[in-house]
Order: sequence, then structure tokens, then C-alpha cells
Amino acid sequence: MAPDQPVIEITDLHKAYGPLEVLKGVSIRAPKGHVVSLIGSSGSGKSTLLRCCNLLEDSQQGEISFKGEPVRWKGAGHNRRPADAAQVLRMRTNLSMVFQQFNLWSHMSILQNVMEAPLTVLGRDRTQVEEAARGYLDKVGIGDKCDAYPAQLSGGQQQRAAIARGLCMEPQALLFDEPTSALDPELEQEVVKVIKDLAAEGRTMIIVTHDMKLARDVSNHVVFLHHGRIEEQGPPDTVFGAPKSERLRGFLSATHAT
Repeated sequence: MAPDQPVIEITDLHKAYGPLEVLKGVSIRAPKGHVVSLIGSSGSGKSTLLRCCNLLEDSQQGEISFKGEPVRWKGAGHNRRPADAAQVLRMRTNLSMVFQQFNLWSHMSILQNVMEAPLTVLGRDRTQVEEAARGYLDKVGIGDKCDAYPAQLSGGQQQRAAIARGLCMEPQALLFDEPTSALDPELEQEVVKVIKDLAAEGRTMIIVTHDMKLARDVSNHVVFLHHGRIEEQGPPDTVFGAPKSERLRGFLSATHAT
């Protein structure tokens, strides 16, 4: 990978569900070690963009590249699909996604949840995976919860377990889809601290968030989406401190972020 080659690059992406156009030609790039935050009103296309990035959703037009390697497609329009299943698996294992609703397996302990994908998807050595999993659970502050089950944890603890699970895949980038929106305010801060720590380490991340303070604090670049298009983007000081578009000013005013 060239030094200036972004980890993730999306160019002119279009996504529709039937006649409903959700993304209307969006382009973003996430250089190595950078945090890109996607903000905007509900329905603006933020989560859809993230899911297309991870190939959980098929897009109809545009390019997605990972470390300079473009996704290979077959078909066109609504029939367009990734052409190479092995490529999709390789890309997904390098892009760990953390969901809004945690998505932990209820029948497994927290330690088993974190270990499962590296063992089954990557075929790594169990002893090494367990050591890494315990280390990541310590890192997110719940090392004492290894033997607990998801139902025994608070929402903030479950989300931190989900982050540890993502980290245990040793990904090239982390994708966060509204990581704090399902949490009470006091639990939200636990997760925000972990995300800030990861940003400080130089992790490559794309974050969909409603938390404007988080976006301002951790981002190198902020993208404001409106009705499936990029209305405005730039460094956080500019986006939050000197917004140019009326729509962005209105959005920030409504979220008390100005």
C-alpha cells in the first residue's frame, strides 16, 4: 500500500432500494490513521453508506476500494453484485464493524464472543486468540467480565465488548454505526472514552454518529450528508466552527452543536 493510499476509498457511490434513491453519488476517503465522521439527519444515508462500505449492502454504481484494491463487480444496476466471494471475505475481515445494537451472541460468554470470529473465520491458534481477546477486554475496561454473559452486562459494557470483538480481528479499519445511540447518557461516556482512546492510537475509523461532540473531538474529517448527497465536508473546526451551508447550520443548531 502506497504511503498516501487511503485504507478505504469510495467514489461516486449510488444506492437505491427499488425506486428510493438513498445515496446519490457519494465519495469519501479514509487515509491510514484518520477518523472520518459521518453526520446528518436520520434518513440522510449515513448508515447505508457504512453498510455499502463493508459490502453488507450492494450498491448500484460507483467504486469501493480497500487499500488500493477495487471491489470487483458483476452485473449492473440493481443486479450488480460483488464478483469474488473470497475478495469480499478478505475485505470484511479487515473492516470490523461495530453495530448500534451490539449483536453479541447471548449463549456465549463475553470472552467466547470476542474469540469466535478470529477462531472460525481466520483459523487462528486458540491460545493466541484467547490471550489477545483478554487483552482487548482489558483495553476497553471490562477484563473482569470475561466469564459473564451479555444479559449480565449493562448496555455500555456490551458495546465495549462489541468493540473488543472488532479489535480482536486485528482489522485495518473500524466502522462504527451509531455506537452510542442505544445507550443512556452515563453509559454513553464509557464507550466514547474507548473510541477516543482508539483515535489517539491512530486507528483508521469511519464513525456514523449523532454525537456532535464525539465527531468534533476525534475526527480528522467530518462529512455532512443530506438526502443522500454530501452537503458539506472538511476538518471539524471548519464544519462545526464555520459551516458554509444553510442546511448544515440548521442541523447543527438543532443538535445544539454550534
